[in-house]
Amino acid sequence: MENSSTMIGPRGLIKKYEFVRVIVQCLYSLGYQKSASCLESESGVSYKSKGFERLEVQILNGDWDGCIDTLIAITDLNDERRASVLFLVFKQCFLEYLNRGDDSLALNVLRKRVSSLQMSKDKIHNLASSMVCLEGMNLGKIDEGVVLELRKRLLVELERLLPPPEVVPERRLEHLVETAVTSQIDSCLYHNSSVAISLYEDHCCGRDQIPTETVQILTEHKNEVWFVQFSNNGEYLASSSSDCSAIIWKVLEDSKLTLKHTLRSHQNPVSFVAWSPDDTKLLTCGNAEVLKLWDVETGICKHTFGDHGFIVSSCAWFPDSKRLVCGSSDTEKGIFMCDCDGNEIKAWRGTRIPKVLDLAVTPDGENLISVLSDKDIRILNLGTYAERVISEEHPITSLSVSVDCKNFIVNLNSQEIHMWDVAGKWEKPFKYTGHSQNKYVIRSCFGGLDSTFIASGSENSQIYIWNRRNSKPIEILSGHSMTVNCVSWNPKRPKILASASDDHTIRIWGPCQSSEV
Repeated sequence: MENSSTMIGPRGLIKKYEFVRVIVQCLYSLGYQKSASCLESESGVSYKSKGFERLEVQILNGDWDGCIDTLIAITDLNDERRASVLFLVFKQCFLEYLNRGDDSLALNVLRKRVSSLQMSKDKIHNLASSMVCLEGMNLGKIDEGVVLELRKRLLVELERLLPPPEVVPERRLEHLVETAVTSQIDSCLYHNSSVAISLYEDHCCGRDQIPTETVQILTEHKNEVWFVQFSNNGEYLASSSSDCSAIIWKVLEDSKLTLKHTLRSHQNPVSFVAWSPDDTKLLTCGNAEVLKLWDVETGICKHTFGDHGFIVSSCAWFPDSKRLVCGSSDTEKGIFMCDCDGNEIKAWRGTRIPKVLDLAVTPDGENLISVLSDKDIRILNLGTYAERVISEEHPITSLSVSVDCKNFIVNLNSQEIHMWDVAGKWEKPFKYTGHSQNKYVIRSCFGGLDSTFIASGSENSQIYIWNRRNSKPIEILSGHSMTVNCVSWNPKRPKILASASDDHTIRIWGPCQSSEV
């Protein structure tokens, strides 16, 4: 190309020479050899730099001294990377000397060349041991065709290690386009679809991608509805109420819900429910009362845990759907793990485990997260038993974990929701504000594609939805007439949301159907 400094693009930010070179590389990687060669010829831009072409000739001809001089002359190569590429060349050189029977030359490469590099002793010892192995096996001379293939393989390895502009990083154009697409998705507040993004236009979703309108109102509960949760497969919804009942609802193909079972056995209001990961079992917990296990298909109570002095504040399942963990506001009970028959497997009790307000097991079963004594969050790794504690300044009312196990959110009565990372890398939480919460237990949830959104109920009878990258809500949903206690986003149908309210109803929310979106 006559002028390699020519800039192109609407803003003049792209170097034409580099742009064409990246396109040539892409054509080669897609298998369009003739098109790539034709573009190289017409543009005068070669996919391979002059330096790499020279290196290619030297390696294919076995000119190791020339090859080493070329690599040493590359200025953009840091010492660690230079040592790595030289080691690969010395290794090939070493093995070829051995193959020719030039043991003294091979030994010289090992002693003088390889040992001068800042490489780990293990690599050098492995190379030395290969010399002994080859001699002991007495394989004889390797065919020249095999040697040539090894040299070509060396070139491929060097191409991955050498810096630009000597080489174009592998699949560079695809990486650039994918980065641009990802950036557009990340900046799209309403992105909630797994449909492939078109390159023909800039990406931007409308609010019709998330639930914003009431599509159904469920009125079967006779008192305040305290809790709702979709099953893991998205085919059912469970709700619990201060009317002492829980209900299992079936999600139909058209996303409408119909009553499947009404579960009546508790003597007190039912404070929450928990689906087993395989969705065959459901736990219901009476307020200051027993915990019950139900068969989802039949609606039959299979087991009752404890007696009327048995106080469970929260419970969660392990991934095998055979074990569960319960937390109690009774400090003597603490946290205990049991099977589906109530047999205790393990327990955490004592002064280190004060009253438990809420708990969750990450979907991979690796961490147990619990809310202790109002303001403390305890994260226990169940494999290593390493633990850490996060202390919040205000009382915590609920806890929810993301499907990918990386994050969790807690609702505080300071009218904030805090998101923390499970791994413990964050020094501060990401905060979400806008909703109203002072007196009651309000439960929030992750939702949408890749848990992109956070939804929460509110004491002002509304529902708030945030894109988790933004602290202010992107939608505020009205419809309930009293406090919204809990929300649940369907994990398989990312445009469906359920809400439970003190107005005795459950609302099912779907995308806006009007033309103005």
